[in-house]
Amino acid sequence: MRYSPRVPGPNNALAAVLERGRPADEADALLAALVDGGVYVPIDQQGSVVFIGVDDTGPVLPGYTSEAACQRWLPDAAGSVFCDALRLLDISKHTGVETLAVFADRQWAKVPLPLVAATLRERGVRTQGDQTLRLTWSTHPVAVALRDAFAARILAYPPVRTVWIAHARWVESGNEHLMVQVAVDEGAPSAAQALLEAVLAEDVALDPESPGLALRVLEPHEADQAAELDGLGLDTVRADHANGRVHVVSREFD
Repeated sequence: MRYSPRVPGPNNALAAVLERGRPADEADALLAALVDGGVYVPIDQQGSVVFIGVDDTGPVLPGYTSEAACQRWLPDAAGSVFCDALRLLDISKHTGVETLAVFADRQWAKVPLPLVAATLRERGVRTQGDQTLRLTWSTHPVAVALRDAFAARILAYPPVRTVWIAHARWVESGNEHLMVQVAVDEGAPSAAQALLEAVLAEDVALDPESPGLALRVLEPHEADQAAELDGLGLDTVRADHANGRVHVVSREFD
């Protein structure tokens, strides 16, 4: 899989939300625009982040919807650097500052950084140790073939409950692959491996040009993580073993 990197530019979507002047009423739209488009953070002559005060609650991390907005609001800054949501959270982790102030040309609003972290989790970004993994829906032909093959075979594996297929990208390294995540009964991870091996042996042929493939098995005590996967809009194959039925969920069919 090949993806072109996004070139940072003005976050016009975030600016539009702020300029309407109702950030509390449009909190979801504001957070979505912030996570999708990032902001520009001011730096001093040494390249260190500049913090500001906007009330009597202590320093906040400022973020601007464009470099021009930063220059307008904070002309004494030496410049600004583009920061995505993960970078903002990293700054917060190392400084202890948990509030972001976002500025457009005329309007601004305060945003608790824990809400930014929650929005990332809802969008399929998970941190594992020092590595951050983003899971998204995949339309790659291999992903579609896997979905159909799992749907055809899952009932033959009673311990397997649900299969999710995702495009996985490690944020730090940029490495990408397909990830198959399988929910099974307690103590039955081998059933997930057996199902995947059967699919690859008989249904889905991988070649040197195919994306890499990873398997992760979830047991019942990991129900919270399974629930997170259900909220990501991934291709999902769910077995109703009691009634001999298979349910396939995919945006392709919406």
